[in-house]
Amino acid sequence: MSNALAAGGGGESLDSVGPASWKEFHSAGRGPWGQVADAEWNDWRWQLKHRITTLAQLERLMPSLTAEERAGASLANAKLALAITPYFFNLIDPADAACPIRRQVIPRIEETHTAAWEMSDPCGEDSHSPVPGLVHRYPDRVLFLTTDRCASYCRYCTRSRLVSNAAGYDFHPEFDRQIDYIARTPAIRDVLLSGGDPLLFNDEKLEYLLSRLRAIPHVEFLRLGTRIPIFLPQRITPALCEMLRQFHPLFISIHSNHPRELTTEAREALGRLADAGIPLGNQSVLLRQVNDDPAVMKAHVQKLLMCRVRPYYIYQCDLIAGSAHLRASVRRGLEIMDSLRGHTSGYAVPTYVIDAPGGGGKVPVSPEYVLSRNADRVLIRNYEGKIFEYPEAADGAPLFKALKGFEEHELA
Repeated sequence: MSNALAAGGGGESLDSVGPASWKEFHSAGRGPWGQVADAEWNDWRWQLKHRITTLAQLERLMPSLTAEERAGASLANAKLALAITPYFFNLIDPADAACPIRRQVIPRIEETHTAAWEMSDPCGEDSHSPVPGLVHRYPDRVLFLTTDRCASYCRYCTRSRLVSNAAGYDFHPEFDRQIDYIARTPAIRDVLLSGGDPLLFNDEKLEYLLSRLRAIPHVEFLRLGTRIPIFLPQRITPALCEMLRQFHPLFISIHSNHPRELTTEAREALGRLADAGIPLGNQSVLLRQVNDDPAVMKAHVQKLLMCRVRPYYIYQCDLIAGSAHLRASVRRGLEIMDSLRGHTSGYAVPTYVIDAPGGGGKVPVSPEYVLSRNADRVLIRNYEGKIFEYPEAADGAPLFKALKGFEEHELA
């Protein structure tokens, strides 16, 4: 099956772009892997085994690498490892140095530049970690880190200090201690499994972990944070979905940033999860020259709904060291939110948040719709910029009394 974009519009397949030699590569819809048998291509383990992980592979597959990319790839494994699944690599336009897929996964030399305000742990996770591999920042929920591995590595990764172990963090989650802490803390009702990516575990290991967490009486629901449906949709097998069905209420947050990521394969993988009764939400990161454009973001959120995924968050890019070249401004994020509200379905409008630097948690930010308020009125604007007044009251009592008097008069 081709990686042509899924239903909902928003782009063209890679077969229609790039130099003639690349078109020839894409004759089977799989780029340089056109001769690979269906059984192998659709096997998630084959995809992992054949990831692009070296500069030599990149140069062979994409001779159009820029000097900045070549230098970045040569140094990548000192900070955050290079890894791209063949499936996801096949979405890159090699003729476009500004390709939004390319900017997310191919290293650049700018990753070695650290601004004074950037941090290795911008969300303060290590300071909120009561046991290794567990982050307890909010009162009733915890982040359960499962692994330091991902199918592919996003170049703006908030956890690049530990993901891929390229920086020598030597991350080792201790599941027994993590689970014991949750069991001893009755306030915890919500556990989010992330990492790294928990869906890289095989079905048996993931089922064992979910079973232990589900057995804790005060844990009401479980969540998985994953980019697997986007990087490696082949992993979302019917058997996996049937296993996950046991653990409801179970929610999954995926991570997609651009409409071109929502391919036919991704849509089908997401459909299998939805058919298993799993509510799906998407978390995007606002990225410069990737999705910091109102038209791109609108196409993306609408396409997510067509894939049965509710747009959940747009994150302002965290202040991770070496990410300045990918960071769009908060001002731009507010403009994008203003372009969505009222111009598309409310279901398609996510919450724009900044994860407060140093561990302050998610802070929602939005355009100003309340222009002023006092004891008598609230002045608001709508999506068209029109101004309206809404009468204010301390509570509903005065209005209730007026209505009661009116009703009694009518009855008399």
